[in-house]
Amino acid sequence: MGRLVMKFGGTSMGDIERIRTVAQHVAREVAAGHGVAVVVSAMSGQTDRMVGLCREASAMHDAREYDAVVATGEQVSAGLLAIVLQQQGIAARSWSGWQVPVKTDGVHGSARILDIDATDLRARMEEGQVAVVTGFQGIGPDNRVTTLGRGGSDTSAVALAAALDAQCDIYTDVNGVYTTDPRVVPGARKLDRISYEEMLELASLGAKVLQTRSVELAMVYKVPLQVRSTFEAPDGPNQNSHNGDGPGTIVCDEEDIVEQQVVSGIAYSKDEAQVSLRRVKDKPGVSAAIFGPLAESDISVDMIVQNVSADGETANLTFTVAEKDLPRALGVLEKASEAIGYGEVTHGTGVAKVSVIGVGMRSHAGVASEMFKALAEKGINIQLITTSEIKISVLIDAAYTELAVRVLHSAYGLDG
Repeated sequence: MGRLVMKFGGTSMGDIERIRTVAQHVAREVAAGHGVAVVVSAMSGQTDRMVGLCREASAMHDAREYDAVVATGEQVSAGLLAIVLQQQGIAARSWSGWQVPVKTDGVHGSARILDIDATDLRARMEEGQVAVVTGFQGIGPDNRVTTLGRGGSDTSAVALAAALDAQCDIYTDVNGVYTTDPRVVPGARKLDRISYEEMLELASLGAKVLQTRSVELAMVYKVPLQVRSTFEAPDGPNQNSHNGDGPGTIVCDEEDIVEQQVVSGIAYSKDEAQVSLRRVKDKPGVSAAIFGPLAESDISVDMIVQNVSADGETANLTFTVAEKDLPRALGVLEKASEAIGYGEVTHGTGVAKVSVIGVGMRSHAGVASEMFKALAEKGINIQLITTSEIKISVLIDAAYTELAVRVLHSAYGLDG
C-alpha cells in the first residue's frame, strides 16, 4: 500500500478519549499496510485561549512571539497522540514543523509554505514508524516558528501529502462534503465526489469543510484528497474511498467524475458588508486608485458593480468586503479620497452572499435564469450579482439567507 496523510482538527483532538478514537483510526490504516503520517490541530479551544493570553499581555504584541505562543497547542496534541499510539503498541513519534522541516516565508501569523524537506520523515515512515506532525506551523527564514493562519492545519496536511507523494484524508466532524449546510437544509445530500474547482469555490464562498489554501494546493499538486468523519466507527474494515468505495467525499479532477451534475452545491456567507462610492469621476485609473490601497491593506474585495451616469461623467461603484474588514476599508478609502475623487461613501451590513456552484454550468444554459426566477417567486430581492464560469453569486438581505438556500437547493434538484 502507499503513503497516507491523515489530518485531525481540534474537535477530533478535544480530549484524551477523542485522541484514543483518533489513534484507532490511525491503527486501522497501519493495519491495512499504509505508511502513515498524521497532522494534528490544537485541542479545541486551545488556540483561542493562547490568542487571548497574547492580547491580554499586550495589545501591540510582537508577531514573532505571538507565533511562538499559539504554536504550542499543536505540540501538545502531537505529543499526546504519539503517547496514545505508543501505548497501543504502534511505533510513533511527534514532529514539530521546524523538525520536518516545513519551510515558510517570514510573514508571522499568516505564513505561506515554501518547501517541505520530507527526507527524514519518509525514512522513518519506511521503517514502519507513524509520524505525528504539528499542523498550522513551520519555520521561517530567520529560524523562528511561524504559523499559517486559521485553518492552516488543512494546508499543512495537503502540503505534506504533496511532499510525500501521498494521499490525504481530512477528518472532521462531518462525514463528507454536502450539497449545502445540513443545518439549513435537512435534505442536503453528501457528495461522493466533487471537483477541485467546485470545492475551491465552496470553500471560498462560505463552506467551512476545508480551508481554501489547502484546496488550492491539492489542485496544483494533484493530491488525492478525501473528507471523512472522525466519528465513524474507527475499528471497522479499512474503507479507503480514494479507491471509490469508502464513506467520505473524494475531491478530485473534473475528469474523474463520471456523472457531473449541473449544480453541485449551494454556499452562503452572512459575514458580508457593502460599500458604495457615489459620483466617482469616470476616468482611467480610478479603479486602481480604489482597489490598490485596499489590496495593500490586505482587504479582499469580492462583488464589484459599476453604474455609469447618463452623461458619462461620473459613476457609482459598489463592492463587498468581509464585515470584519469594513472599518479598515472605510479608513483606507478616506485616506485615498483625494486620489479617487468621489462624492460620498455609503455602507451597510445585514447582507448575505448566496452562491450556486457547479462545473456543469459550462455546458448548460439557463442556470442563472433559474436562480433569479426561484428567488423572485419568494419575493427575495437581489442587490448585486457576480458570475464566473462555474459560479453565480447574489447579494441579498441577510434575513432571507436560509430561505434562499432552501429554495435554490430545491430548484436545482439537490434535495435528498
